[in-house]
Amino acid sequence: MVWVAAFLWAVAAVLHSAQADEVAALYQAYWAGMPAGEIRLTLRDDPAAYRDEIAIRSEGLARLLSRFRASVVSEGRLPAGLAPAPHRYDAVYDLRKRRDRRLSMNFVPRAGGPQATGLSGEAVIADRGPPDTSKKPPLAERFRTNVLDPLSALAAIRQELRRGNRGSFTIPVYDGARRFDVQVQVLPKRAGDTVLPLTLTLAPIAGFKGESGEDGDPDDSPRPVALTISDDQRLMPLSMSVSLGYLPLVVQLSRWCGATAPCPW
Repeated sequence: MVWVAAFLWAVAAVLHSAQADEVAALYQAYWAGMPAGEIRLTLRDDPAAYRDEIAIRSEGLARLLSRFRASVVSEGRLPAGLAPAPHRYDAVYDLRKRRDRRLSMNFVPRAGGPQATGLSGEAVIADRGPPDTSKKPPLAERFRTNVLDPLSALAAIRQELRRGNRGSFTIPVYDGARRFDVQVQVLPKRAGDTVLPLTLTLAPIAGFKGESGEDGDPDDSPRPVALTISDDQRLMPLSMSVSLGYLPLVVQLSRWCGATAPCPW
């Protein structure tokens, strides 16, 4: 029976090596220098697919004003040599008196659609799923074609960095209401540093306020974001800063989560 035990051990070793890599961390958010919320981010990759999750709960003044909390899941494929191909995006959130709101998107191949790509001539359209509770009409189909959801955009950044891209690239994003480009620039890393600094510019395309006016609405202006990512196998976000309502929003890594120190919520 020794050979049977050896065989089972070998199978278990192969299965273990084929398991998806998962990394999770907790973050603290500050708005105008005051605690604004906690964020839990979990990224799960295997050679062909990904599943990313983020949970947010507000605190302090931000909680008093908004009562905001949310949980988001994004799933898709990682085709070799291509951008991530999202399958579904689901966000459940509470905001003030609006409770249990749902943003649901399915990414559906459609033959002969606008901007059709690939040998199959198929375009991929972001359509609302049955659970969606959005009341705002979706954007025109051309703005929802061959796009990524916000969490898949993070998967795309990590994939480009994993390939060794240390230059610039652009990611088309649709969040269910707005279409924008994420213009990514990887900045030079200081010698001996273990952090990759990036500059992101969120460039509005459609669905923003003030599109037809010249009132300087910040929602329809390009928005710079400073992002740092760990320069290791995890490629995990470490910090982010962006202006929100003319005030700085800063998100910083609090601690890693794992088997010996699981996330508390």
